[in-house]
Amino acid sequence: MSRLESALRAYVLIDRMQPQYAAFVGTVARGSVPLPGMAELIIEVAPASRTYELLDRAVKSTTVAPAFQILEREFGTLELHSESVEEVRTAGRRILEQLELTERSRQAPCVAASTIVTNVSPYVAQLLDRHRQGSLIIPHENLFLMEVEPAAYIALAANEVEKHSDVKLIHFDCIGAFGRLYVSGSVEAVKSAQKVAEETITAITEGSTEKE
Repeated sequence: MSRLESALRAYVLIDRMQPQYAAFVGTVARGSVPLPGMAELIIEVAPASRTYELLDRAVKSTTVAPAFQILEREFGTLELHSESVEEVRTAGRRILEQLELTERSRQAPCVAASTIVTNVSPYVAQLLDRHRQGSLIIPHENLFLMEVEPAAYIALAANEVEKHSDVKLIHFDCIGAFGRLYVSGSVEAVKSAQKVAEETITAITEGSTEKE
């Protein structure tokens, strides 16, 4: 019986989780809750069921802890975090060894949408607030939203945006076919966020192209 070849859809290392970002991950964590300043690894692999053996290998060989493990139809997503960035890096190496792949094997991300909406309508604000797990967006604020594929890369964009822009994190979703990020702030702040997010994704894409 043939066996499906494993694919590394995303490999995302975050060196230092920002306060809003870490708080948001805490709202969706089904396992260990991360804290600001911790390092984090998010991987997305296919087939999805491989996340079980990868998680087992990582936690047995390092001190990392998982916040969530989610299986979709075609792929699975796994999060690991620790106060030590070196422990997270080691966990990543163990996972790659188990997959018999390297970080260079990861799929390069693609930006599907990058949009700014100024002076957000009260109706749009209310609809966003019904489904958000971060801060509230207030009517007439300005909104930056991004959509990328594979989904996990949006986590890195969200953390980098918070590092370098004065914005509120409204929501991000790094699970599924596409990842989505929503942040609000002044016009200058959301323009800065857009620039940071696009540069973050582009750097991964260009790096992947250079390595091929």
